[in-house]
Amino acid sequence: MSTLRSHRLTSLLGIALGVAFGICFLTGLVSHFLQHPPAGIAWPSRPVGFYRFTQGLHVITGLATVPLLGAKLWSVYPRLFQWPPIRSIAHAAERLSVALLVAAALFQVVGGILNVSRWYAPMPFFFTAAHYWVGWLAVGALLVHIGVQLPVVRTALTRPAPEPGSAGLTRRGLLGAVATAAGLITVVTAGQTVRPLSGPALLAPRRPDIGPQGLPINNTADEAGVRTTALDPSYRLTITGPQRRVDLDLAALNALDQHTADLPIACVEGWSATGTWSGVRLRDLVALVGADPDRSTVVVESLEAAGRYRTSTVAAPHVRDPLTLIALRLNGELLHPDHGYPARLIAPNRPGVQQTKWLGTITVREDS
Repeated sequence: MSTLRSHRLTSLLGIALGVAFGICFLTGLVSHFLQHPPAGIAWPSRPVGFYRFTQGLHVITGLATVPLLGAKLWSVYPRLFQWPPIRSIAHAAERLSVALLVAAALFQVVGGILNVSRWYAPMPFFFTAAHYWVGWLAVGALLVHIGVQLPVVRTALTRPAPEPGSAGLTRRGLLGAVATAAGLITVVTAGQTVRPLSGPALLAPRRPDIGPQGLPINNTADEAGVRTTALDPSYRLTITGPQRRVDLDLAALNALDQHTADLPIACVEGWSATGTWSGVRLRDLVALVGADPDRSTVVVESLEAAGRYRTSTVAAPHVRDPLTLIALRLNGELLHPDHGYPARLIAPNRPGVQQTKWLGTITVREDS
């Protein structure tokens, strides 16, 4: 067994990992409840970049846990195989919590990396739901583990272990190497969220300045099967409200009052980028069909024939926000087909999967 291992080393690594997991869990809850708000709760539309910040922090912190988790498992794995494996009922419960914690942590980190890379073939399940529920399992097992190990951690931190006698890597050096690895991973991936770091973002799957019209995309018009429909000259955007229905072609949409907003696209994979969007305020279209924008909920539907995110619900805080647009232009040009031509939703503080592209219908419902 390496003489570098000690209760103090394990405790320090565990504290760092616990903080990282806590950040990931809380920011993950934000992402989940933004996409799946509890009944009767509408998420606010401001601050504009709140989701961009929390989801970027979620992914950056999750990637930084890779060296932390590896070092933590290295520091304790000999104890995982001590004999006998079960010494009492209490010991069995502790071993079970450790097994659940290790399995859940590996699942979250590996699954998160696959999601950031958009490589879903190894995951025969819906990643978002699995990531959410296993996150609760990981946190529960972590709390049990902290409760069991707290006396050991307190003792280890108040009684520093002596350094290994042989020359070579010290425990402080090992901790420094782990911190450096975590920092390096952050620097070479954070550029997909923090634009000033886009230069050294060598491992970022999405750079914020690469893509049609200078913004990244996850799904092209061809992949969505909408190119022909989207480019059809007979295109109409159908808006149905409590008093009337209107069908607007592109000329009619462009004849309405046009507004411009600088808003980010922020995706669950962690990347984000800001564009200058121009189009019609959603609240103006809601008023056009006889509804009150201040107390209306809107369902937008894409021209896509199928897809988990082809429809999206826009709650009242976003409907009435003047920055919520049905965008027709991006950075001064007509939307590129891959960015949602002929029209798309763009709203503040909203996950990218809910910024529906290739809009076909808008249904307005007044809230009671």
